[in-house]
Amino acid sequence: MSDEFNALLRNGTWDLVPPFSSTNLIGCKWVFRIKRNSNGTVDRYKARLVAKGFHQRPSIDYKETFSPVIKPTTIRIVLSLAVTNGWPLCQLDINNAFLHGRLSEVVFMSQPPGFSDSQFPTHVCQLRKALYDFRQALRAWYHELRSFLLSCGVTNAVSDPSLFIYNHNAQLLYFLIYVDDLVVTGSDPSSIDRFIAAISIKFSVKDLGSLHYFLGIEVLPTPSGLFLSQHKYIRDLLIRTCMKGAKEVGTPLITIGFLVLKNGSPPADATEYKSVIGALQYLNLTRLDISFIVNKLSQFMHCPTKSHWIATKCLLRYLKGTIFHSLHLRRHRNPSLHAFSDADWAGNLDDRTSTTAYVIFLGGNPISWSSRK
Repeated sequence: MSDEFNALLRNGTWDLVPPFSSTNLIGCKWVFRIKRNSNGTVDRYKARLVAKGFHQRPSIDYKETFSPVIKPTTIRIVLSLAVTNGWPLCQLDINNAFLHGRLSEVVFMSQPPGFSDSQFPTHVCQLRKALYDFRQALRAWYHELRSFLLSCGVTNAVSDPSLFIYNHNAQLLYFLIYVDDLVVTGSDPSSIDRFIAAISIKFSVKDLGSLHYFLGIEVLPTPSGLFLSQHKYIRDLLIRTCMKGAKEVGTPLITIGFLVLKNGSPPADATEYKSVIGALQYLNLTRLDISFIVNKLSQFMHCPTKSHWIATKCLLRYLKGTIFHSLHLRRHRNPSLHAFSDADWAGNLDDRTSTTAYVIFLGGNPISWSSRK
């Protein structure tokens, strides 16, 4: 807590000012978290001061809140290019990232619990920079990082606002941004080192070395490329749904009967069903084999029944048996794009719509796929 508080003071996050009766005062609290490695061991203990963003009033304490997030397809394309060309993959973590985002609105917050100023205990914090859980915190941080990258001669990709490209004098670098995590790769290792040195001057950066764990995905180097695995995520999901000891099955979809909206079975717990389906959707990052069934089960989130829940548990049993199935990105001498698509004809028994599916390969690496009604 002291480390976090001192970092806030060094960063000039707020100024202590006397309270005003007409101001909207936002509260704050401490949140504690255990950061773990990909194998489940403890990495570090972390305390974070977060604002009670639900106290904010629209058009007064904040205006725009949207911030872009890196697209999964972009991640797979860049990783595939890095593997094919033998480029290094470096990972950076920005310490206290949101604290660098500058606020354009005038916002007042109460002093942190346990760290009130002894000389001015009744003063409030007039914030100059964003805190975690502020409605506009993500947006403010993204614009701060984007401004820095553009000042370094890096251009923002049109296809994905979280992808930045540096192309100068035969030096090609790619920057993937997901909130406060950065993945850097490119043709010139010395240019990567210079960029890391430059960004370390501007922000407090933790160099995590070679890419090994990103967005809950374990990145394992192999002699021919990279394995992208979500086995830890699947294991945690099985434990959460009490399916760790379930019997394995060989297919993700039940082979008897069809999934329809109204099948006469009793209703299921909608809250639990939505939570599990939402977690399964995240597995689409590396598991294209479950894309169809996850899309199918997502169509019943508004009114799940017992049969839908049984189909969901069948999928979880399939994942238990294929927990170590991974997406393997390999090197290819002449990478070219290949696309495969298919569709049924009025296959949905509820509304007689069709289901389409496609998968796109860069060389032999799948980079984009989808299955939808």
